[in-house]
Amino acid sequence: MAMFLGIDTSNYTTSVSVYNNITNEVYQAKKLLPVKEGSIGLRQSDAVFHHTVQLPQMFDELFSETKYDIDAVGVSVSPRDEIGSYMPCFLAGLSCAKVVSNAKNIPIHQFSHQAGHIAAALYSSDSMDLIDKEFIAFHLSGGTTEALYVKPDKNRVFNISLVAKTLDLKAGQAIDRVGVMLGLQFPCGKELDKLANLSKNEYKIKPTMKGADCCLSGVENKCSKMIHEGESKEDIAKYCITYIERALEEMTKSLLSQYGNLPLVYAGGVMSNSIISRNFQDKFSGRFAKPEFSSDNAAGIAILTAIRENRK
Repeated sequence: MAMFLGIDTSNYTTSVSVYNNITNEVYQAKKLLPVKEGSIGLRQSDAVFHHTVQLPQMFDELFSETKYDIDAVGVSVSPRDEIGSYMPCFLAGLSCAKVVSNAKNIPIHQFSHQAGHIAAALYSSDSMDLIDKEFIAFHLSGGTTEALYVKPDKNRVFNISLVAKTLDLKAGQAIDRVGVMLGLQFPCGKELDKLANLSKNEYKIKPTMKGADCCLSGVENKCSKMIHEGESKEDIAKYCITYIERALEEMTKSLLSQYGNLPLVYAGGVMSNSIISRNFQDKFSGRFAKPEFSSDNAAGIAILTAIRENRK
């Protein structure tokens, strides 16, 4: 076997990908869902509609130059690997995957969006050796700020246990809310990163922690105050990123003391931030995906599909 199709329809991005497990190459096409200026997200009904429109476009783009002979298809069907985890936006991808599976008479494999993020991070950081090992993964995005204890699993590939999280605002939510307050286009991660790198200020921040869990709502309130006090956009962006970085650092230290010196993998759109990734590679030898594999993508789903098929 060689070619495996992955489909991911998150609340942010329509994504399709093909993974060649012989050459270890990934091909992908993805497109952000359209969000009105000044908004900080989409209703699920709107997300499903836009995925329905954009999925054929992404397949046209992916298969425009090469007609891949697909051996199996994988799809994300839930946010996490836990009972009751559900978002309607993933139904668009599942429907498409079932059509492909039936039309080509090939197997279909279902995974969580979170598992896809972890697999993409391992692939992009040249850490596929961790597939059969224990490690700690951080998943930070618009809808998730979680630390996960990951063990190998013969059938599911990953056995994922939640070991720490934010108790209020998600990291991606904080970034997007502050970014929109600064007049940036949602999602705001890339532009906020650029602004933060222009600031010369260094902030000493002590985040609110409860054990290994963090609280991030304070960063939105502080940044709002900074805006009203006339501080520069660059400094406000730097404060926001630094606050999240410090909280993540405290989470990391707490979990290392609890679980020992396990490898650390950082996944999700927030982890494409240049300040955070640079500092955590230096401090903790953290493994980070490249930006195109940090943001929502179907590459991890295609890779997981290949792994599961080859274990049959």
